[in-house]
Amino acid sequence: MNTQRNTEAMASPASLACAMENGTILEARASVCDSSHNLIVDLGCMNGVIPREECALGIAQGTTRDIAIISRVGKPVCFTVTKICADRHGIPYATLSRRAVQQMCMEQYISNLRPGDVIDSRVTHLEQFGAFVDVGCGIPSLMSIDTMSVSRISHPSDRFTVGMDIRAVVRSKEPGGRISLSHRELLGTWAENASLFQIGETVTGIVRSVEDYGVFVEIMPNLAGLAEKRDGIEAGCGASVYIKSIIPERMKIKLVLVDTFRYDCPPSPPRYFFEGDHMDRFVYSPCCADKFIETRFD
Repeated sequence: MNTQRNTEAMASPASLACAMENGTILEARASVCDSSHNLIVDLGCMNGVIPREECALGIAQGTTRDIAIISRVGKPVCFTVTKICADRHGIPYATLSRRAVQQMCMEQYISNLRPGDVIDSRVTHLEQFGAFVDVGCGIPSLMSIDTMSVSRISHPSDRFTVGMDIRAVVRSKEPGGRISLSHRELLGTWAENASLFQIGETVTGIVRSVEDYGVFVEIMPNLAGLAEKRDGIEAGCGASVYIKSIIPERMKIKLVLVDTFRYDCPPSPPRYFFEGDHMDRFVYSPCCADKFIETRFD
């Protein structure tokens, strides 16, 4: 939204008209959703109006709910300018379409994606069952909670914050062109994560679950170890742990709980071990391990 090209295109009615003629995709902040669920957008040089049915793909067909419009207030929206006219007082305003941009994104980008493709996305909403992310032009995709990391979490807010830019791998394509996403395959194998630690180190982690037989402490999103149970420990607290042993054959890290502390920091941006743009398969387990864990995208 703050790029020079975008700013210059909305600097004056003349530049906005030029952007309309060229079909330029622009972005600005939605300031109001009126009683008819039209979005009012502040363009700087004038106001813009996105009619309800032009606010998102599926609104006209009833497959997208109006909450998708209401929730955009105060946030950036992308659009093309379809018309510039004047109201009954002679004040100019622009008619915009977000749906047209989304349709273009579906046809030229998302329709060409295939399982295993790694894409950029942005977290827009968190629910107990997963995270909704923007995969392009406001088109949403779901990432279920069990695909966010190998280490289990109680809520997506343990891993992401709204507005966080992340990478994701296309897990599957659904009828109608929508895609579902996964994340854990980008966070490294067991061996890649374990190589960051050494026996005898004391490191920090987060308690993810307390079981009858011990406490699971996450020391990396794709790596957790087991420590002996101790009274007064709850999931979500921070912990300092001594690394007692690392056992690749069993994919286990044995820990000794040194201390616990209150942990209320927001999640850090993910550290990605995979930096390519496509993967056919992901093998989490070491070659020497008794158990074989694999994700296939082909």
